[in-house]
This record gives sequence, structure tokens and C-alpha cells, in this order.
Amino acid sequence: MHILDRIVAYKREEISKSKETKSFSQLESSKYFYRNCNAFAPTLNDENQSGVIAEFKRKSPSKQAINLEAKPEEVVPAYVAGGAGAISVLTDEHFFGGKNEYLTRVRSLVPETPLLRKEFIIDEYQIIEAKSIGADIILLIAEILTAAEVRKFAKLARELGMEVLMELHSDEQLHKYDEHVSMVGVNNRDLTTFEVDYDRSKKLFDALPADVPKIAESGLSKMDTLVMLYEYGFRGFLIGEQFMKQQDPGQACAEMVSSYMQKRLVNI
Repeated sequence: MHILDRIVAYKREEISKSKETKSFSQLESSKYFYRNCNAFAPTLNDENQSGVIAEFKRKSPSKQAINLEAKPEEVVPAYVAGGAGAISVLTDEHFFGGKNEYLTRVRSLVPETPLLRKEFIIDEYQIIEAKSIGADIILLIAEILTAAEVRKFAKLARELGMEVLMELHSDEQLHKYDEHVSMVGVNNRDLTTFEVDYDRSKKLFDALPADVPKIAESGLSKMDTLVMLYEYGFRGFLIGEQFMKQQDPGQACAEMVSSYMQKRLVNI
């Protein structure tokens, strides 16, 4: 079974249990549910902003342990201080070692920074849940959703004031793009071979509407790669493992962002 199939199967059971534990009305009673969300998409055309989404991720199915001792209260503020424009927080516990609590715990520490809930969303419940824990942005993975689901989920998220990042892995998913999507993430890694192919990403970029901001994801370990993709037209970069595997993720983020911005400004 493909890893995404395993994750989705597990999620269905997890969501069923969550609904029994906490109702929709209980989620909507959260102090975060009616807050105004921080916008990220409009900042992506600002030449003074890095567009970097720095991710807090302790482990993954492929790498297992990345940084199991990392604390979100320490890493996330350091990311922001280092120049990240937004923060991605893994909330899946079983496969990625994340928790909803991690996002909520840093919400008050970086009140003006957009927070992306990195999760495998397959049910409207998770979108209501995302707003209740303090998220500003949700992720919709085209690989695990139908076009109708992308539209329904994106519309609900926008109605709640959140932005939507839709992730694409292949040109077969292009038709799932919907006007309610705020940004499109193009994954540089082939989910079958796990190889990074920037040329494939560029082809997907060219096939997308010109006015939708594009985010490059996966395989972003070098500053020169960010510059190359920026010059092609990408305006955002989701980077997790490259930072988290370092002893000081915040410092690693600061160094890459600083080098990238200096090189980018020189090229401009």
C-alpha cells in the first residue's frame, strides 16, 4: 500500500474518533475560532519578503527521526526571527510526530505570523478543527482529494477566513485547481521514485494560472536552488527537513534566508 493510502486510511479512523471526542460546536467555542487570520499570499510579491515557509517537523515516514527533541516554543520563534514569512506545523501524530497542541502552543508566541496546519485533510471536520487551534492556512493535497472535494474544502476554509495551499505532484492533478485556492504548492519530489526533478516542477508551474502564487516544496537544501526557482517565478518555498535536521533549526533558517535574500537582490 502506498504511504498516502496508509495515511488516509488511518486518518479516517482518527477523524471518526475525534468527532466522538469533540463536537463541531465544541471546536467553534475555541478562543481562536473567531479571530482574524494572518494573510500570507499577499506578501509573496513583496521583494523585501523571503516567502520562506519554515516547517516544524520532528519525524517523517521516510526519514523516521529528524529532530525528536525539538520544542516548538523554541524553534518557531527562532524561525520567525530568522526571516521566515510563515510557519508550517505538522499536526499528524502517528506518522510525523506532530500534535494540534504544537500549533496552539506557538500561536500566542508569533501572533502576527501566518501558521499553516500541515495535515492530511480529507474531511470538513479537520478544517473547522484547523481554525479552532489557531491556523491561518490549511493544506489540501490534490493526490488524496477529488476536484469536488478540493472545491468544497477550499470554499469552506475561505469562508472561515483562512487561506488555502493546494499541493500538486503531477500534471494529472492540474484540473483540481479551484478559484478558492490561495496558493499552489508544487512538490519537486516524485512520490513514487522520491527523486527531485525541478524541470517537472517548472512544467507544472507553466500550466497553472499566471495570477496564482506558486510555492516550491521538497528538495530545497541549497540557497542557489531558491534563487533559481525564484527567477523562474516561484515566490514561496516550503522548507522543513533541511532546517530541522540541524542542531539549531532557527539558525539554519536565518543563514539560508539571509544568503538567499542577498543573492536574490544582487540578481535583481
